Amino acid sequence: MQTMPLSLKIRTVQLLAGMLLSLGFARAQSSMPTPAQAMALEQQEKLDEAVKVWRAVIERNPRDAKALASLGVDYSKEQKYPEAASAYRKALALDPKLPGIQLNLGLAEFKQGHFQAAIGPFSAALAAQPGNLQASGLLGMSYYGANRFAEASKHLELAAKADPDNVQLRQVLAQSCLWAKKYDCALEEFRQIQQHDPNSAAARVLTGEALDGLGRTPEAIAEFQEAVKAAPQEPNVHFGLGYLYWKLKQYDEAGAEFNGELAVDPDNAQALAYLGDIAFKKDDPDTSVRLLRKALQARKDIRIAHLDLGAILTQQGRFDEATAELKRAVNLDPEQPDAHYRLGRVYQATRKQSAAQKEFAKVRELHEKAEGDLARKMSAAPPPLPQ
Repeated sequence: MQTMPLSLKIRTVQLLAGMLLSLGFARAQSSMPTPAQAMALEQQEKLDEAVKVWRAVIERNPRDAKALASLGVDYSKEQKYPEAASAYRKALALDPKLPGIQLNLGLAEFKQGHFQAAIGPFSAALAAQPGNLQASGLLGMSYYGANRFAEASKHLELAAKADPDNVQLRQVLAQSCLWAKKYDCALEEFRQIQQHDPNSAAARVLTGEALDGLGRTPEAIAEFQEAVKAAPQEPNVHFGLGYLYWKLKQYDEAGAEFNGELAVDPDNAQALAYLGDIAFKKDDPDTSVRLLRKALQARKDIRIAHLDLGAILTQQGRFDEATAELKRAVNLDPEQPDAHYRLGRVYQATRKQSAAQKEFAKVRELHEKAEGDLARKMSAAPPPLPQ
């Protein structure tokens, strides 16, 4: 029996090995995850599996911007917004012109309540497509969420014109105008909202706030009176009406409304503080101090409570305590001259002439200001965005 020459054996083994290696490589290639597989899984709504495939594709090619963007989309669908935002940012770094990437990134940040972080991507999306109403509306909402109300109103106004029947959008626009002190804009939007729901106590309240901002306090009172009739148990409605009476120095009517608020909410710190102020103005310091201290137990940041306590303590010759209260009032609003003036009087009484003169100089620098708009008295912050 003839044996195969050694050289032929070697060549045969090499040929077989090459065939086997080629076959193995082809099988390996066919088993590698591909974008097509991920997209097929997405169509079947198998998002967890699609995510795994996209991650494998990216592991093989970390510079695949489209794969990163697609991974972000699937994370967003699963409401995994931090992971989505991370994927979008990586894709954006690789390909800033990838279609839709800025809008998607903005949405991922917005959904997390990261309104300031969402502004940049939405602004970029709007710059790329100036007529994109979705980007404009979302940018306006982000500005609102970031408490940048003037900018919010600018973008939301465009969105509201394009969708005039969207009451929720109009409400956010109206609040933006109100908090930006654009009272004419706020008033017009609240009027539009009232057309959809003429009996809405909330719309009456907001209209009253806007009218007060315009200096039309008697008209604002009329709106609040209607709101009280429509919803007497609604929180803050009695307080708002009471505050408007208080501004007009109608203290009996104001006191009745503040007590009405306490009937709804016995711990309403604002109502307690303004009742304490009325007692102070009526020369009843004992009642005033009791109410003011109760208000400050509920909330430490009520300026009028610290101001009045400082005045009463000054009258009682308790100058150190008075100084502490008046300094708190100054810190809460350094631009109001009354606390500086009273603090200067305390320094005068304690023979601190240099400190007194500084406070009186500050009073002269400051322009007389209104007591403050009603929106900020009724709420320390604007209402949250609708869900």
